[in-house]
Amino acid sequence: VAVVAGAVLGALTILNLLDIGFNEFLGRGFNVVLDWILLDDAEAYVKDSLGGTAATVAVIGVVVLAVAVLVLMALAVLRIGNVMARNSAVATRTTLVLGTVWVMCAALGVQVAGAPFASRSTTALVQDRAERVRKTLKDEREFAKVAAVDTYGDTPGDQLLTGLRGKDMIFTFIESYGRAAIEDPAIAPGVDKTLKNATKRLNEAGFASKSGWLTSATYGGSSWLGHSTFLTGLWIDNQNRYRTVTAGDHMSITRAFQRTGAWRTVGIMPGVQKAWPEGKFYGLDHVYDSRDLGYKGPKFSWSTMPDQYALKAFERLEHGKKRDKPLMSEIILTSSHQPWAPIPKTIPWSEVGDGSVYKAIQKAGKKPADVFTDPDKVKTEYGRSVQYSVNSLIDYVLKYGNKNTVLVFLGDHQPLARVSGDNASRDVPVAIVAHDKAVLDRISHWGWQDGLMPGDKAPVWKMSSFRDRFLDAYGPNRSY
Repeated sequence: VAVVAGAVLGALTILNLLDIGFNEFLGRGFNVVLDWILLDDAEAYVKDSLGGTAATVAVIGVVVLAVAVLVLMALAVLRIGNVMARNSAVATRTTLVLGTVWVMCAALGVQVAGAPFASRSTTALVQDRAERVRKTLKDEREFAKVAAVDTYGDTPGDQLLTGLRGKDMIFTFIESYGRAAIEDPAIAPGVDKTLKNATKRLNEAGFASKSGWLTSATYGGSSWLGHSTFLTGLWIDNQNRYRTVTAGDHMSITRAFQRTGAWRTVGIMPGVQKAWPEGKFYGLDHVYDSRDLGYKGPKFSWSTMPDQYALKAFERLEHGKKRDKPLMSEIILTSSHQPWAPIPKTIPWSEVGDGSVYKAIQKAGKKPADVFTDPDKVKTEYGRSVQYSVNSLIDYVLKYGNKNTVLVFLGDHQPLARVSGDNASRDVPVAIVAHDKAVLDRISHWGWQDGLMPGDKAPVWKMSSFRDRFLDAYGPNRSY
């Protein structure tokens, strides 16, 4: 009994440590049903950020620590049990007295320095874990029913997106581009200046823009949950929901474009480094992952290539080619992914080439370990990475866009708590850029603000509400 009790306490200690890590990086506790798969991602992240040796050492350290906690806790409880057995009379009296005191203090709510004297945290923790498992299993069943209902699922293609026919559509997610980038005093000055300058440059080139806020379904990471929530109109905040929706036929925004037959649909996914069968669910005619973009340069920590290169590859492979129909593209920009070091630099588009030019830039950049562990540097470098991503995207639109270009770009989630702050919101900026005034006229009733930088008075929507609002605004019967 003592060994089993010790092992249980050890397991609860490990779960507490996982909770601490998940709260730091993802803003939520560890889900014992769904989150084991994310440990592989954590190992890959450490490898990309700090190198293979560091990742190996970290994995070995974690395994040794987990085993040690289980074994030592079991031995400790066993030792206490043996001591009590050898001194049964004293142990019985002591247990009776302490038990009585504990019950009385618990009943009276006695506290010491603001904490309960008679703690029931272990029991509460077990109850909480059991309740999380129950809710997870219930949620899986209920969400399957929700995902099966689609207000636009049976809409014929000729009745979808009629207000955007002939436009080259670009949907872009900027990694970790959250509200903190625009409002945190330590980050905002540089980012706000970049957004204001970008708005001015767009206006001078004949483009206009409107922006607002969306509340993401994820925080700190798990970007694919934010992507799928935005595109499907479903609230996808865990892996089970993601698997459920991508295994079905719920219509995404990107698939709506494909259904019309009026667009070629492509995905530019530099963060995807292996097979990605979900591309079929999203209705993408062709997906270019990190292996298809022709990059010959170095990785920038987790990011497989600079955003400017990914956009240049998009121009070379798809956007710059002659086509018999306009293009709808989904592009994921990854240069603003943690640990935000080293950060690429903007270079002339003609010098991008196959990416070899970035070797010197990457070598001269800051070290991930030096930045990520410093609370001041990490905010500064995060802001610089967002500025780089935004500048790369706007530079691309100004150089390669035309009167039929329409850009929708947004963040997928807030950065982790070390950057965005404890108890930060899950809001991310979203903007629509167009040369044709009629495109923005169709969303005039949204209440979005002019420019790329939404303010305090801009509306805040759940990210899952965007799909239906978008399809409604650009449908055939929209009156404005």
